[in-house]
Amino acid sequence: MTEDGYLRGTFDDRHQTWDFVRSFVAAYSEPLRPGDGVDAARLDAVEARLGLVLPAALREAYLLFGERDDLTRRQDRLLPPDELHVDDASEALVFRRENQGCTRWGIRLADLERDRDDPPTVVEDRGRWVPFTDRLSILAAEMVLLEAMFSKDPARGLYDTTAFDWDEQGALLESRYEPLGLPGIPRWGAPDGRPIRWYQGPDVLIREDGGGVWLWVHGRTPAAVDAVRKVLPAFWQLVPD
Repeated sequence: MTEDGYLRGTFDDRHQTWDFVRSFVAAYSEPLRPGDGVDAARLDAVEARLGLVLPAALREAYLLFGERDDLTRRQDRLLPPDELHVDDASEALVFRRENQGCTRWGIRLADLERDRDDPPTVVEDRGRWVPFTDRLSILAAEMVLLEAMFSKDPARGLYDTTAFDWDEQGALLESRYEPLGLPGIPRWGAPDGRPIRWYQGPDVLIREDGGGVWLWVHGRTPAAVDAVRKVLPAFWQLVPD
């Protein structure tokens, strides 16, 4: 974290991505500590049960923060190791589920064979698996950003949300805030549409939902969130009384 409240990092490989995750969690939540990850023996047991080798990125994510519900299970759900499974069609290793069961995320078994380090991910769309992120570690980083935001008590004033019209305010958003650097993330309900993008300002992160429909703000302080409200006039949902 820089002195002016910005996160710095790159996402060129999974190791850089984990470095970013560590810096984000330290700045916006409680730093990662020993014990925040699952025991390696549980992952070994998964491999024995399923008869496959987990990709390095998935294993590392579980070892880093797999026991931190605030980073993995407040909105959608990273499956605990004993719930990892191969789908009924034997096409994908499933590791995450949407909170109402509307979709799942996984790794094609064929991709797992080709890339045992950081394979691409897929999402279930109308009964079929479609491409999601180019690397599993990118999905994991966006998951942590999102889940950490939803873990905040609304009464503390550390996040807010509003309907957002990209055509009217997209240029203002891009002129006042800096792209975080995370690659675009597809919307699971519209994987072929414009991707989700994250931006940042001093002590604040902004998630634009890609469809020009919704905006989320996560600040380190209530003042940082309020500053975004002033820059982007809108009907904010959680303005304090």
